Amino acid sequence: MIITTKKEIKKIKKKKKIKEKYLNIVFFILFILSYYLFFLSLERCYQGEDICCTKLHWIKVRLVEESISCIITIILLELIILKKGSKLHLIHFFSIYILFYSYSHGIDFDDHGYYNIKYFFIIVIFALLFLFIIKYLLFSKNKKYIILFFEIFLIVLYFFRNILNNSISCDGWEIGLNNTSIDNDKNKYRCLIQIPKYCTYKIGKYILDINKFSPMNCNVSAAESREKMLRTSKSPFINKNTTHIGFPLTNKEEQLFLDKNYSNFEKFVYDHYIDMDNLTLLNMLGDKKPEVSLDYSKTKYGKLNINLNFNKSLSEEKKQLENLTNPFSNNIIIFYLDSVSRAYSIRQLKKTLRFFEKFISYKGNYNSAFPTENFHSFQFFKYYSHKYFTSGNYPILFYGNHRNKTNKYITLYLKKNGYITSYTSDYCHIDFIRSFHDFSFDDIYDHQFTFCDPSYWGPIPKIQCFYGKSHIEYMLEYIKQFWVKYKDNRKFSLFLTTYAHEGSLEKLKYIDNLIYEFFNKLFNENLLKETSIFLLSDHGVAIPSIYFLNDFFKYEQILPMFYLIVNDRKNVTYEEQYKFLHKNQQSFITGFDIYNTIVHLIYGEKYGTEEANKAVSKYGKSLFTEINQMDRSPKGYSSMDDYGCK
Repeated sequence: MIITTKKEIKKIKKKKKIKEKYLNIVFFILFILSYYLFFLSLERCYQGEDICCTKLHWIKVRLVEESISCIITIILLELIILKKGSKLHLIHFFSIYILFYSYSHGIDFDDHGYYNIKYFFIIVIFALLFLFIIKYLLFSKNKKYIILFFEIFLIVLYFFRNILNNSISCDGWEIGLNNTSIDNDKNKYRCLIQIPKYCTYKIGKYILDINKFSPMNCNVSAAESREKMLRTSKSPFINKNTTHIGFPLTNKEEQLFLDKNYSNFEKFVYDHYIDMDNLTLLNMLGDKKPEVSLDYSKTKYGKLNINLNFNKSLSEEKKQLENLTNPFSNNIIIFYLDSVSRAYSIRQLKKTLRFFEKFISYKGNYNSAFPTENFHSFQFFKYYSHKYFTSGNYPILFYGNHRNKTNKYITLYLKKNGYITSYTSDYCHIDFIRSFHDFSFDDIYDHQFTFCDPSYWGPIPKIQCFYGKSHIEYMLEYIKQFWVKYKDNRKFSLFLTTYAHEGSLEKLKYIDNLIYEFFNKLFNENLLKETSIFLLSDHGVAIPSIYFLNDFFKYEQILPMFYLIVNDRKNVTYEEQYKFLHKNQQSFITGFDIYNTIVHLIYGEKYGTEEANKAVSKYGKSLFTEINQMDRSPKGYSSMDDYGCK
């Protein structure tokens, strides 16, 4: 029908404007819905949670909300491309992208960033999918070729299905050190670990290991690094023109450290940098002068120096307390690698676990150079997370109690029994001692170094390094110096890193050799004399990623790694306890049991007395004692209930 009159043309234009008006209203409503669903998907406090952290089933809901939001956004984008809507709506699309991916840093906008990498993958997948369906399937003139393409694709997929399934099968997932594996005998254990069917990380390791394709640059400009440090600092002890910056001795500044105003440990460190060029200030500080400093005067990239101060009076004071107890272990090292599952450690810490594996025999292995040292190594297959996030597990491991409950920090009992304590970490954002309980100066470590560099971005897949080295090397050097300078004292060291707290599941292997060499050097130099070593995590893989909906991710999330070496200089004395420790390798255990095991090592034969019971957690048992496995399951011990057990 040909329109000839102006009236008809005017009528059609009016109808078109009305249609566009209502279409724009629909577009606007859909965009608002997209925004709303995204904000729903962000962190919320749910009833019963003490620290406002999302439970596992809420994470699934959140992912659905994000997906729906993403679908709406892409549909609108495709309609705009097909000229069904105004191009002005592209502003909405780009604002959503900036908000969702660039601005939002994850669960609560400021902690453990880069959660929304998963959103990036979702948005790309849906963009390609809808582009193909809407633009080609619905509007293409050659639909028969597209249908033929799909038919061929499905046939090829059918024939290669078994090959694909075999390539990502989880065969060997249950295997541990020395060819041992998870014991799922239902007659002995109430909790039988579920074995995942598909392990998609086998595909991801070829495409997500970005460090293979992007070489690490450790030589950041000194001018840029120094400018960042001084810009973030409000320290009264620093001259803005200095080229030598000292880290504060957090264990010595009692008055400052106990200041409640500094609940943010990162801010505390930045605001107390010390000018190492000010000799008057250094003389005034005496033994409180910094142990770690950055020198920008000698190289164009800067140099980080570590010189741990030996405190002679502290050493002598602690020796006087050593006669009070006869511990199972005079020295304890805890290597705490955040977010590492047992299976993940087997995949990525091959050399480190080789060091543990050589002592796996229950009969003991002797160092030929130091024949009086008898090392036993143990692996724990059913160590279960209480929560799937660090702040829910850390108090259990080192207070023996739930967050914000009344218990003393483990350092109090160590100090009472003559141990000198040290701590080093790259987890600068939260000070664990202050975060969970009321604290006193007795809780503070005798020596403490926290890597708080403004250039440190936190847990990301890309390897970071500073002043020519990985920051892990500086942390290891600090512990090594502590171990050497106090070699004649009882010692306790906690090494904590968030290095593996990222979604690619490929980064951990890059520090494997560093940890192995650290242990190997201490061993060869006889510095592991009378030492117990804990290699553990608080929870398994936790940062949502492209693996998030895969079953292996869900099972590994609740099964962190835990390995233990006990150096038994009195093998016969502890024979009964070692039998229990050996048996408990297949027992269902939690962080409460690990805490009580540390207490048992500290008190030795006094464990079980009234004095030691003040330190013991009522929720767990020492691994040196018998644990009835038919009475134990995740229910009551973990927020995940029976998840992961069949």
